[in-house]
Amino acid sequence: MGVLSIFQECRAQISVELIIVLAAVVAVVLILVSQLQETSNEGSKKLEETSKNVFKKIDDIK
Repeated sequence: MGVLSIFQECRAQISVELIIVLAAVVAVVLILVSQLQETSNEGSKKLEETSKNVFKKIDDIK
């Protein structure tokens, strides 16, 4: 019974460590996704601003 108890305790320890690692990985992924969304929004605003300037210059040419 002692060996079985130790084996189950080791499995439980591995499970807890795996859950902690998975939680850390999920946290990192969420941070990266958040940063990518922010970068995408900034790029979109810059593209909109540039296209407005281009159309403005085209109107000035007419």
